[in-house]
Amino acid sequence: MSNTECGFVDKRVIVIVLLSILSAAAIGFGIWSFLNYNDQKTNVDGKIDEAVAIAKKTQADSLEAKFLARDKEPNREFVGPDDYGRLVFNYPKTWSVYVNKDITTQGGAYEAYLNPVSVPAVSNKTQYSLRVLIEEKEYDKVIASYAALVKKGDLRSSATSANGVNGTRIDGSFSKDIRGSAVIYKIRDKTLTLRTDADTFKPDFDALITTIKFNQ
Repeated sequence: MSNTECGFVDKRVIVIVLLSILSAAAIGFGIWSFLNYNDQKTNVDGKIDEAVAIAKKTQADSLEAKFLARDKEPNREFVGPDDYGRLVFNYPKTWSVYVNKDITTQGGAYEAYLNPVSVPAVSNKTQYSLRVLIEEKEYDKVIASYAALVKKGDLRSSATSANGVNGTRIDGSFSKDIRGSAVIYKIRDKTLTLRTDADTFKPDFDALITTIKFNQ
C-alpha cells in the first residue's frame, strides 16, 4: 500500500472515529434530555395535582363555612327577666338554651347557658358557646375579680359598649379549661356578664354582642 493510500485510510478512520464519538455524544445528550424532561414533567404534574387538591379543599371549606353560617340563620331572640333589665340579644337558631337559675322563682343570680344542639350539664370546666350571668354584685367588683389575671397577662381588658352603655371586654384564658371572651355591663344595681368559653365560638359571640339590648 502506498503512502497516499495509508494517509487516506488514516484520515477516513479518524473521521469515522470522530463521527462515532459525536453520535455517541448526541445519543447521550438525547437520553439525558429525555430523562430530564420526564423528571421536570413529573414535578410539574405533581405541583399541578397538589394545586388542584388545595383548590378543591379550599372550595369545600368555603362551601362548608357558608352552609354552617346559613344553617344558623335566621337568629332567635333571647329575652331575660324584666326585673333584671330585660336583656335581649339574637343568637343562632342551632343553639339550645338552658336556664340554670331563674330569679323569678329562686331569687339571686340569673344564669343561662347556650350551646349548639344541646346544653351539657352545668360545670365551671365545661365549654359553652355562651354563658349569661346577671348577678347582684357591683360592676366594679366584678371587673376587679379579673385584675390578677389581667396583670399576669392571661387576660386582656378593653373598652366596649352596647345599647349606649359603656362596658368592659375581657379576652384570653379565664382558666386552664376556658379560653374565650366576655363582655361586662352594669344593669341597674346588678352586673351582666356574657361569656363564650372557646375561640371556636368567637365569630358568633362577636356577632351576638352587637345585638345586645337591656333596660336601665
